[in-house]
Amino acid sequence: MTTFVALDFETADRYRDSACAIGLVRVEQGQVVDKVHYLIRPPRRLFEFSHIHGITWRQVANEPDFAELWPDIAAMLTGADFFVAHNAPFDRSVLNACCKTYGILPPAPDFICTVKLARQAWNIRPTKLPNVCDYLGIPLNHHNALSDAEACAKIAMLIPTQFQPAG
Repeated sequence: MTTFVALDFETADRYRDSACAIGLVRVEQGQVVDKVHYLIRPPRRLFEFSHIHGITWRQVANEPDFAELWPDIAAMLTGADFFVAHNAPFDRSVLNACCKTYGILPPAPDFICTVKLARQAWNIRPTKLPNVCDYLGIPLNHHNALSDAEACAKIAMLIPTQFQPAG
């Protein structure tokens, strides 16, 4: 059995290093073993996407920045065979941009995209996270980073064996 971490970022602005929240859900042997949510102080005060996720500068002004949270984030990611995210290229790019901004070597595991998996396994269209969760009966508070990460973990755990990544 594999170990994976489902993750979701919310960003403050159009720059990928502007993570303002992260949700992480660790799955080992098909069971959720840990989950965390962090608010993150991005490198700029500009918040363009508060209307989407509800997070404002005032909420994160006194929170740790990505580098300060990295030891806790890295502890959740360590030992994972792969990471899971909905629209994985976005979350991978945010993780890599945040690491680059703070001089952190990004983790190596591959990202598995639940958009692609849902299309392959169940032929779901459209494949936005609320659509997939509705189809599978998974509760979702969309754009809450932990809820989105939990949904991704549940989607990955429901994927039929023939579509699961090797691990």
